[in-house]
Amino acid sequence: MITLSTSVVCYFVLSALLFFIGVFGFVTRRNLIAMLISIELVLNAVDLNFAAFNKLLYPAQMEGFFFTLFSIGVSAAETAVALAIIINVYRNYHSDQVNSIENMKF
Repeated sequence: MITLSTSVVCYFVLSALLFFIGVFGFVTRRNLIAMLISIELVLNAVDLNFAAFNKLLYPAQMEGFFFTLFSIGVSAAETAVALAIIINVYRNYHSDQVNSIENMKF
């Protein structure tokens, strides 16, 4: 049976808090940059969960931490692509609001 230590529980609570703040920010914001920051909060919550579950289930191994580093690299690449898209939208529509890109043509 797995017993939860208080430090692991604190990581899970912090991760849940980051996740829900990120989801709330993504749903309520209409600014593309604020939405991107909210997505990054969700991804950071996932990374924290990877590390916490690794510490809980396999304390002597490092697979969760390596997976977290890989996930951080993927999220950095995703952020670079998203910022490039946001800059292109701003150049074309002179606004960074979601409402300004609703009329995009295929």
